[in-house]
Amino acid sequence: MIIAGLCIAIAAIFIVRRDFNTAFVIATIGLVAWFLNYRIQMKELTSAGENQQDSNSETEDPNGK
Repeated sequence: MIIAGLCIAIAAIFIVRRDFNTAFVIATIGLVAWFLNYRIQMKELTSAGENQQDSNSETEDPNGK
C-alpha cells in the first residue's frame, strides 16, 4: 500500500510539471501495486475461511449425532 501511495503522489508531481507520459507510467505502477496488495489480502482471507471450515467439519460427529 505504501508503494502504491508513493507512486500516485509522484505521478501527481509529474502532472503538475506537465509530464503526462511519465505520470501515466508511474500511476499505472501504483495501481498494479495496489491490485497486487488487494489480491494478497483476499488470498489470505479465503485461506483463513477455508481453514475455519476444515476445522469445523473435523469437529462434527460423522454419524450426525
